[in-house]
Amino acid sequence: METLKTMFKSNIRQYGMVIALISIMLFFQVITGGILLKPLNITNLILQNSYILVLAIGMLLVIVAGHIDLSVGSVAAFVGAVSAILMVNYKVPVGTAILVSLLIGAFVGAWQGFWIAYVNIPAFIVTLAGMLVFRGLTMVALKGMSIAPFPEAFQKISSGFIPDFFGGKTFHIATAVIGIIFSVIYIIFELKKRNTQKKYNFDVIPMAFLIAKMAGIVAVINLFTFVLATYKGIPNVLILLFALIVIYTFITSKTVAGRHIYALGGNEKAAKLSGVKTKSVIFWVYVNMGVLSALSGLVFAARLNAATPKAGNGFELDAIAACFIGGASASGGIGTVVGAIIGGLVMGVMNNGMSIIGLGIDWQQAIKGLVLLFAVAFDVFTKSRSA
Repeated sequence: METLKTMFKSNIRQYGMVIALISIMLFFQVITGGILLKPLNITNLILQNSYILVLAIGMLLVIVAGHIDLSVGSVAAFVGAVSAILMVNYKVPVGTAILVSLLIGAFVGAWQGFWIAYVNIPAFIVTLAGMLVFRGLTMVALKGMSIAPFPEAFQKISSGFIPDFFGGKTFHIATAVIGIIFSVIYIIFELKKRNTQKKYNFDVIPMAFLIAKMAGIVAVINLFTFVLATYKGIPNVLILLFALIVIYTFITSKTVAGRHIYALGGNEKAAKLSGVKTKSVIFWVYVNMGVLSALSGLVFAARLNAATPKAGNGFELDAIAACFIGGASASGGIGTVVGAIIGGLVMGVMNNGMSIIGLGIDWQQAIKGLVLLFAVAFDVFTKSRSA
């Protein structure tokens, strides 16, 4: 029991946000008369929030490193505009245009990272300037007009679904099979993790609790894939998101680079004295943010099937809010990729649910602002209690 208490206290923000997400979903499921969790709406939730979740993953690393990036929405819009010019106006092949767009994002990130890491200009100022610069360049590139439509192959990034290899007609069999496969992989991973912890004499939760936890997660995985299977199956963008979550969770928890980012955010001076090349870490965190901003811009443009001057408005605030709501600390050094995704889903479900019940955009903004404030206040409160 003592082990369970310790585990809960050390993960209170993450467990709290999972409970909050489930509660919010159940609340809106009831007041929308069951619309929220219908297969079509679940798919729309994924598509509507995919680009914010991509940004949240990159923003999580920036915030953990103790910095901020206000330019991501403008960079996403600028890259979307460039991709439209390449693909629509100049008929550049889709693959080449995507590669060029991601390279532009990396260059933008390197530009901002240089000023922050090596010239020591505060990130707030550099990225605020970037927000204005790239918003202006977007308008210049598009000349105040939208460019559309994109090639069909590009649109499938956001509007396509994986094919059903089993030939299902009204039920996407491949999606259900993928759910079962992931359930088996998850169970094997959890059991292997437990055996490793026992091998090195770490505290482990009782087997009964582990079985209950695995049963709950397996049920959620299969219920989720079943719901998707009754519509069109798994969207392509969900595969992209899953890959990013796995890659960045591995980077942040299992690599030297990830540990350096957390060390930098926890205490920059101590990290520097420990041999961490802090300037280099900051620089590459912003390069990474630039690439993910570009990817987000491509996903959004593919979903909209157009590049518009106002694309990306408010993206930076949603991405930052997702990280803080998901457990990242405003002072740096704390936060997880999964937490940022959960935070982004909380925001997405609230947006979707409030829209379904007809709540105006003014009240939606006010409620989202209060949720963000209370999330950060909770972080401050829990840190003061543990101090």
